[in-house]
Amino acid sequence: MKTLKSILVLSILLVSSITFAQAPGGGQRGGQQGAPPIPSDKQIEKIVSNLAEEIALSEEQEVKVLVIYKTHFAQVKEKTSGNSRPKREEMNALQAALEKNVKAELTKEQKNGYEVYLKEQASQRPKR
Repeated sequence: MKTLKSILVLSILLVSSITFAQAPGGGQRGGQQGAPPIPSDKQIEKIVSNLAEEIALSEEQEVKVLVIYKTHFAQVKEKTSGNSRPKREEMNALQAALEKNVKAELTKEQKNGYEVYLKEQASQRPKR
């Protein structure tokens, strides 16, 4: 009987220590895990609209930049859907292509404004 009590107490202690040893959130530490969610078409339109106001895009430029952004996020969605996780280099290449394509539609002054806009956006993102 004494042995049975000892085993029971040890079992409870073991289960308790395992339960409390795990980090909150299922063992994931830090902030957000994985890629941020892909914006919807409405969100993309709002992003481009804000950009258009920020750097004074013409209507024609805004339409072209909107197409560039929608194409970019479609590519991101394609890369991130499925079971395999894309490499950081691939995602960085997509981001660089987005910025290059947008800059191709801008005047020199707008390019400077776009650089400032990108830095502001980067500073607002949560650090990983």
